[in-house]
Amino acid sequence: MSEEKQVLLSLKGLSKHFTIKQGFFKGKSSTLKAVDNISLDIYKGEAFGLVGESGCGKTTLGKMIAGLYHPTSGEIWFDGTNLADLTVRQRRTFCKDIQMIFQDPYSSLNPRMTVEEIISEPMIVNKTHKGPEIQKRVEKLLTCVGLASSYKNRYPHEFSGGQRQRIGIARAIAVNPKLIICDEAVSALDVSIQAQILNLLSDLKDEFGLTYLFIAHGLAAVKHISDRIGVMYLGSMVEVAPKEAIYDNPLHPYTKALISAIPIMDPNKRKSRILLQGDLPSPIDPPKGCRFASRCYVACNESNEAPVLCPYKGTSHLVACAHPGTNPGSRPA
Repeated sequence: MSEEKQVLLSLKGLSKHFTIKQGFFKGKSSTLKAVDNISLDIYKGEAFGLVGESGCGKTTLGKMIAGLYHPTSGEIWFDGTNLADLTVRQRRTFCKDIQMIFQDPYSSLNPRMTVEEIISEPMIVNKTHKGPEIQKRVEKLLTCVGLASSYKNRYPHEFSGGQRQRIGIARAIAVNPKLIICDEAVSALDVSIQAQILNLLSDLKDEFGLTYLFIAHGLAAVKHISDRIGVMYLGSMVEVAPKEAIYDNPLHPYTKALISAIPIMDPNKRKSRILLQGDLPSPIDPPKGCRFASRCYVACNESNEAPVLCPYKGTSHLVACAHPGTNPGSRPA
């Protein structure tokens, strides 16, 4: 990423821990480290893809940025302001600048509200538009997301899943936000509909100058829309790089395993699949040192210190691994 890029969102040592009550009488408590010491920059106008398996903390990270969770520690610098230091009332002034598109297009829309009421609600709450402007804005937004303006008087149950997600997108961009967090925005949709929604998001990004944090389970879903990609594992960031570097030259063993799981469309081509051994460790009691060591084919276990996310050979490719780039069956360099 060039130096001319302006940082819109900067996370510094961000963590979110939950207290879990255990035992028959719930007398014993443990700490679940959902997000643990993440530092990350997202630049204005880019689409940043965040991937990782279920339970790695990516949705919790997105909810902290959106203000739905308060961080246990760390800083969230957004457009020059540390959101982590603000009270709930102070945070409200930033609500219109950070919007979310949720995973489930069925439960994220109020079934008792019309499409016009759903899309206009953030404009009314944030006082960005008034009177007749609201109706005109709703009609324009529906057209922008590929729906007829006459749909504004219908209710959510009258639409398909893909159409509902388009309504959710229209609601998210209604107040001209600076950052949109797409939390598994296409995972609940059919594959053909996923492509349509990704194309729509890409077009809206260019038209409205949006910045995306696109959260997904696998690398295949973020390949089309992302400029850079971050890979999370068990609450920590293990690799961050431009899209081309992630797909052409993954450095972390976990990223290599995710890449190997992407299916190839050509039936005449085959590639070796990297199968991870063992189960995902518990975030309540994460391993000391490298959190991926119990499932890693390198499994060096050289230190009790966790690898630090740092540039690889002076490039913009960041990786947290003692032996980055090591392939299965080969010795660490």
